[in-house]
Amino acid sequence: MYYDPEKNDHGLAYNPFKSCVVPRPIGWISTISADGVSNLAPYSQFQNLNYDPAYVMLSAGQNTRMARKDTVVNIEQTGEFVYNMATYELREAVNLSAMEVGPEVDEFDLAGLTKAPSLRVKPFRVAESPVQFECVHHHTLRVPGHGVKGAFDVVIGRVVLIHIKDEVIRADGRLDIKRIRPLARLGYYDYTAIDSVFELVIPGSNENLLSGLKGERWR
Repeated sequence: MYYDPEKNDHGLAYNPFKSCVVPRPIGWISTISADGVSNLAPYSQFQNLNYDPAYVMLSAGQNTRMARKDTVVNIEQTGEFVYNMATYELREAVNLSAMEVGPEVDEFDLAGLTKAPSLRVKPFRVAESPVQFECVHHHTLRVPGHGVKGAFDVVIGRVVLIHIKDEVIRADGRLDIKRIRPLARLGYYDYTAIDSVFELVIPGSNENLLSGLKGERWR
């Protein structure tokens, strides 16, 4: 089958688009408002953009009141945010923090999470999360849209400090992904967690290519 995404003439019971690019990591983003209120929300349109230097991005649509998300407003007003890795163990807290509430509501309290002070930015980190990135705002791209959701914002941030809990680092220096069980978004109401890992190494002797795959700087 094929269909035109502008017409949504797929003939299926549910729009399949979000299930065609999966799994997507959860950008669990904490910010703080200009008035000092903490905010925490998950975004499934999230990804790292580069590693040298380290940049990440998130895409946020309008809320149901057709206004920009509190996350975007806070980032643009304060210039800072934190990415917290979402895990299977924290799935219920992630889901609670996805509720649409007013900007005066602190989702850390709503989800029963512990605030950990950051070192270089003002927004708090989720203490229960095994990995956090402290980030500064680089750029926001406002993309026009249509329908109920309307336009959306693509926010790019530079990572200035990375926190990793010692207990999720293996003896060989790699992250223990199977122990962490990162949470990922599928389509519909579906999520998944990483429970298995396998390795593929590109053939050949291009050391710069292999170094890049490991996240190392070119020699």
